[in-house]
Amino acid sequence: MLPTPTSERALSRGLLDVLIRAGLIAVLAIFCFRIFRPFLDLIVWSVILAVTIYPLQVRLRRRLGNKDGRAATLIVLAAIAIIALPAYLLGAAMIDSMENAIAIVKSEGIHIPPPHESVASWPLVGQRLYDLWLQAASDLASVVQTLAPQIKEISLAVLAAAAGIGKGLLIFVFALIIGGIFMAYGEAGNRSTVQIASRIFGLERGQRIATLCTATIRAVAQGVVGIAFIQMLLIGIGFVIKGVPAAGVLAMAVLLLGIAQLPATLITVPVIIYVFATEGASVATIVFAIYVFVAGLADNVLKPLLLGRGVDVPMPVVLIGALGGMVTGGVIGLFIGPVVLAVGYQLFWQWVEDPPPQADPGNQQQT
Repeated sequence: MLPTPTSERALSRGLLDVLIRAGLIAVLAIFCFRIFRPFLDLIVWSVILAVTIYPLQVRLRRRLGNKDGRAATLIVLAAIAIIALPAYLLGAAMIDSMENAIAIVKSEGIHIPPPHESVASWPLVGQRLYDLWLQAASDLASVVQTLAPQIKEISLAVLAAAAGIGKGLLIFVFALIIGGIFMAYGEAGNRSTVQIASRIFGLERGQRIATLCTATIRAVAQGVVGIAFIQMLLIGIGFVIKGVPAAGVLAMAVLLLGIAQLPATLITVPVIIYVFATEGASVATIVFAIYVFVAGLADNVLKPLLLGRGVDVPMPVVLIGALGGMVTGGVIGLFIGPVVLAVGYQLFWQWVEDPPPQADPGNQQQT
């Protein structure tokens, strides 16, 4: 039976209505995303913190008369206090290091010893490095004037990194407060998450997908970001007590290396060598070296305990997430990237390993 002109017009009109509705929905979604975009990282970070800390909220709530708001408030205040003290110590150490360096430059000046002749025999860069070093030892002002553009770029990059760290810490505090609000409505949020997952993935798989995402967030947040933060505190406190120059900067470098899944010994071993070279071997330096070296290896013990809970996330996924998040979102992305990419990785393999239902052979024969 051939379609009549009336049916063709009705079909065209129906198709036009569908396209108009889809276009209006797309426009609305784009405008909503543009409005929400400045707060996206903050909300994602808040959700990650809320999901990670919520088990503590449940245990604490039982001791506070099942008061969710009271338990969430107590957790947020305690977390801010725990973060504020190390941040203050590390920031003060950074300022003291800069002030000491400026005072040394003003009072004594910078004296660079001449290079050894063997430097010129180093492969590839030996002769060029020897000439630059010799010129700096004899006439430092001319070298500084020659390298002024590069020095300016490096200084601006360092200041931008410091500003990014400060901004990230401030956003972290706000994210912690918003995460506390999420935890206060944790049960309702869990029901909403299951409803959304069921609407997207189907009723049968919605609960399983929501549980998988929750386990992945907690495993990566505790096993990567949490361990890196613990290492930063342990090593940073040791640096501050020992009076290591630029202790705050070195502690932040330990944090960044930990999130990027690189060993903290890249920082601790050179610092130990510097301390022995400047202060010599004594009981204090030996104790400091042992403590810092062991603290730098603490992730080897903590990772199997924390990261292995719930899901198995390959380290390359975490590393790519950390580096990619840092490139796209700065310090905040360095924290969010591994978690988001790990969740995406788990959802992808869940889709791969869960094949679609096969059609009934009897129905295929009838058709």
